[in-house]
Amino acid sequence: MAILNRIKFDGLTSKEWLIYRFPTENIVLGSTLIVGEGQAAVFVYQGKIADVFRAGSYVLSTANLPILGSLVNLVYGGKTPFTAEVYFVNLTTKLDMYWGTTDAIQLIDPKYYVRLHIRAFGQFGVKIVDIPQFLRELIGSLGNQAVKYKAVTEFYKGILNTKIKTIISDIIINQKISAFEITPKLEEISEVVYNKIRPDFNKYGIDITNFCIQSVNFPDEDTDKINHILEDRAAFEIMGDSRYATKRSFDIYEGAANNSNGVAGTFLAGGMGFGMGSAMMNQPVSPVQPVMEATVDCPKCGRENKKGTNFCSYCGSSLKPKKIPCPKCGAEQEEEARFCNNCGSPLGKRLCSCGAELPVGAKFCTNCGAKQEV
Repeated sequence: MAILNRIKFDGLTSKEWLIYRFPTENIVLGSTLIVGEGQAAVFVYQGKIADVFRAGSYVLSTANLPILGSLVNLVYGGKTPFTAEVYFVNLTTKLDMYWGTTDAIQLIDPKYYVRLHIRAFGQFGVKIVDIPQFLRELIGSLGNQAVKYKAVTEFYKGILNTKIKTIISDIIINQKISAFEITPKLEEISEVVYNKIRPDFNKYGIDITNFCIQSVNFPDEDTDKINHILEDRAAFEIMGDSRYATKRSFDIYEGAANNSNGVAGTFLAGGMGFGMGSAMMNQPVSPVQPVMEATVDCPKCGRENKKGTNFCSYCGSSLKPKKIPCPKCGAEQEEEARFCNNCGSPLGKRLCSCGAELPVGAKFCTNCGAKQEV
């Protein structure tokens, strides 16, 4: 194995690296160590951290390798090679780290009493502040090759999801705030989450420089339920209590009459509908809802099909929602999704600087050949 006389790491072109293990371990006194701005070089001997060097140029000697020298008995001025691992650590602040809840937060809205499926997405920044602590705690888990920031995101995904889901649920339920009115509180919630997760990062030598929740959203089905409630409430306030109750009772019996298989439809068809309707005008109305079978509309022909079927019984089209891959992490998403539920990245079309649309995962533009960031 070649003996080193120059130790330097110029970084990766993607700038996504966090730790880099120098490939050669044979070092000799008098070698030159060059540490770039925003870097630190760490000498490790037999699994123990020895010496740490910040940005600058160093000629290695027993004078600047005091700890390592005492471990391997270096002779001043000697040319005998010694073995040590050299790790380069990225000390710059990484601000564009994205997160997203892996699954929906299910809870009952305290204002509209509707079950909601809430997802949250956002961004945070990290920086290594305690190099020895970071290497001691994480290097064994993350491996000895080049480690990227994505590995840190994966490592902390469980902590982030648990804390964020707990805090959002606590604010909605205990403070009685509707999920549809939570947007003005995003800054406050972000501050609470920041203070909660920071100690979990600090014990590994990492500091959270910023944290924000960019959006809290719900499926269209949940939004439709709330809109229906708001429409009914508006009708109640405009028409008044008695008229609204009367209208609702006629709506119920009209639906029952149209259901030829129902018992209510049989009574109404036999001539009892008018008498029952007249009685309803003079008696308190009980808000009875007819039992309706759950259906789903075919996206192609629009016909109703029984919920849970895979193909339309009229045109044969698939009733399952289409999936699209996230252009950044590749995770499958629903076609109508606006953000990736794995990494939080926007799912809009990627365009080259020349205006051409880029295929998913493309590294070069098919129109002008320009290199793209994946």
